[in-house]
Amino acid sequence: MSIDINCDLGESYGPYHIGNDEAIIPFVTSVNIACGFHAGDPTTMRNTVNLALENKVAIGAHPGFNDVLGFGRREIKIAANEVYDMVIYQIGALEAFVKAEGGILQHVKPHGALYNMAAKDSQLADMIAKAVYKVNPEYILFGLANSELIKAGKHYGLKTANEVFADRTYQSDGSLTSRTQEQAIIHCPKQAAEQILQMVKEKKVISVQGQEVPIKADTVCIHGDSNNSLAIVKEISSTLLQANINIQNFIPLLTSSKTPTSSLENRGS
Repeated sequence: MSIDINCDLGESYGPYHIGNDEAIIPFVTSVNIACGFHAGDPTTMRNTVNLALENKVAIGAHPGFNDVLGFGRREIKIAANEVYDMVIYQIGALEAFVKAEGGILQHVKPHGALYNMAAKDSQLADMIAKAVYKVNPEYILFGLANSELIKAGKHYGLKTANEVFADRTYQSDGSLTSRTQEQAIIHCPKQAAEQILQMVKEKKVISVQGQEVPIKADTVCIHGDSNNSLAIVKEISSTLLQANINIQNFIPLLTSSKTPTSSLENRGS
C-alpha cells in the first residue's frame, strides 16, 4: 500500500513570505506550485521549482483565480472559456520554469475556490480537465475524491488522483467543510494523522455530522500556509510509515508503465 503526500508551496509574493516551504518539503513527495494568480510571482516560482528539484519531489502546477487579495479562496463568477484560458495560461507559466530548470511537470491541481467549485460544477470541471488535456494529456489531474473534477479528467482520458485532506473536515456529501464554518480546519496534528490513516486504510472519513463517508485516497494534501503545517506533515508521515504505508509520488508508477492508464485511483489499495 502506498500514498502520495502533496503540499501547496510557492505562495509567497514579492516581499511577503507565506508558509514554511524549506522545512516542509522533506516530508512530502509532491508539491503544487502557485502560478502567479492567487499567489506567487516569477522569482518565487523559479525558486520553488529549484527547491523541489533539489529535494527530488514531483512538481505540479497550482492554478487559481486571479485574486491575490482573497488568496484565491473567494468564489468568482467566470465564463467557461475564461476558465479554460486561465488554466492553460498558468500551467504554461510554471511549465516554462520547470523546463528551464531541467525538470518535468507531474500534475495539475486547481487551487482554492476554483478547486472547490469544480468539485461540484461539471461544466467548470470539464473546462479545467480539457485545458490540462490540451497542454499535455500525460499530466495527472488532482481533484477532490469522487468529485466532478475527477469525472471530467476520466472523460478526457487523463490520469487522475483522488485527493484527501489532512487538515480539513468533511461534510456528509463528501465535500470539504466551508472555511467560513468554525469546524472547517483541523489544527491538531494527531487528529489530522488519524483522519488520514482511516481514509487510506479503511477508505472512509467521518463527517462533521458524524456519518461515515466512503472515500478513495491517492494523494494527501497538506496546506503549506497553515501555522502548524510542519507539525501536521511530520505527524502524518510518521503515522503512515508506522502503519507500513509507503509514501511516494506517482513518477515511478508512470515511468514503469508502457501503457498509459486513465486513472491512478487503484494505486492506494
